Amino acid sequence: MKLEGSCHCGAVRFGFVSRTPHPYNFCYCSICRKTAGGGGYAINIMGAADTLEIEGEDNITIYRAADNERSHLEADGLSTARRSFCNKCGSALWVWDPSWPELVHPFASAIDTPLPRPPEKTVLMTRYAPGWVDIPEGPDISRFEVYPDRGIEDWHRAHGLYLDDD
Repeated sequence: MKLEGSCHCGAVRFGFVSRTPHPYNFCYCSICRKTAGGGGYAINIMGAADTLEIEGEDNITIYRAADNERSHLEADGLSTARRSFCNKCGSALWVWDPSWPELVHPFASAIDTPLPRPPEKTVLMTRYAPGWVDIPEGPDISRFEVYPDRGIEDWHRAHGLYLDDD
């Protein structure tokens, strides 16, 4: 599925192919929460990095978090994950990590293409949610203090939602 996104001011536009377009993962880690979350969380989806097309790349700033609760760290003490933001309006766009170079993880909040509604939600990194955040509960919610028991591709496959080559 071809997905397109942009920042708020329109200085950056991007597109990529995703086989896993359901925005079901709500992350409460301090990095997602502080750099992209409005409700105390951020939602990432996943796409093929080699399909990422960017307009306005000169308007992108990269942020690498310091020592934190979820990152793989490089020798300089910074996260391997590179978070891309618009340097004009500050919109969080996507995360790319050289540990998994074939993947890009756009924030669902930056996607302009209508996304399919997930049949359930996963809330993760709840250990790091601030006290003011109401973490959803219910039969269609799976909760994890840290990481879920399966990744984005596995979740989509388990629900029959993974988009194969056509």
